[in-house]
Amino acid sequence: MSASADLDSIERINRGDRTPVVFVHGLWLLPSSWERWARVFEDAGFAPLTPGWPDDPETVAEANAHPEVFAGKSVGQVADHFADLIGRLDRKPVVVGHSFGGLITQMVAGRGLAAASVAIDPAPFRGVLPLPVSSLRAASAVLGNPANYHRAVPLTYDQFRYSFANAVSEVEAKHLYEEFAVPAPGEPLFQAAAANINPWTEVKVDTLHPERGPLLVISGEKDNTVPWAIAHASFKKQQRNESAVTEIVEMKGRGHALTIDNGWREVADTALAFVRRFAA
Repeated sequence: MSASADLDSIERINRGDRTPVVFVHGLWLLPSSWERWARVFEDAGFAPLTPGWPDDPETVAEANAHPEVFAGKSVGQVADHFADLIGRLDRKPVVVGHSFGGLITQMVAGRGLAAASVAIDPAPFRGVLPLPVSSLRAASAVLGNPANYHRAVPLTYDQFRYSFANAVSEVEAKHLYEEFAVPAPGEPLFQAAAANINPWTEVKVDTLHPERGPLLVISGEKDNTVPWAIAHASFKKQQRNESAVTEIVEMKGRGHALTIDNGWREVADTALAFVRRFAA
């Protein structure tokens, strides 16, 4: 969805009376990865919005043909982009994000902009200390070359298989790679890797904001990129917020592709059940 289409969708949502739900994708995916989720939430009475990161192409084919458009996107820039879009809504939205989108979701909630939030296999923020070996291996596709900081980096199939699709069959993994995988900016991964040693990092979350709103963290049991140790550490930091509910759930047998693979509906229904408790 283009920037102008995002604004058109916001105007349409503002003319209605449904609670908006803003979906935030992570690295190596596009807003189209949320299409099925958007239909589920719309059928449940919400008004879905699936914005892109700045300069996101419309299609996977276009993204793979012009990878350079992804380069140079920082965590702070993307968080500000979503905060600006949310600020144009007349009603405080629910925010649902995956991976780095889960980090952005928590950053936005930490600014008091969300009615409720769901962070799915969220990338870590400053203060989240675990560094599992599998997570380092998944990130090595980018972090292995310092020049990738300013580049857009695609994943090879083998890298995608390990980082995203390790919990599905080979046939499905290849299908997911062809249907969804696009290049991603390297900068956010370098920012996340240095977050705990850089006091000026953009990769930080105000976990104690009194208007953070209810938050659910969803973790895939077999996720190599954001294992339970990272998701649970994020949850423990967020749980210190005494003003709002903070919960965590582990999806058994699921990897990092849990929002797009054959079991996506179970994850969507888990998120929807939480959202329904706190947002009408």
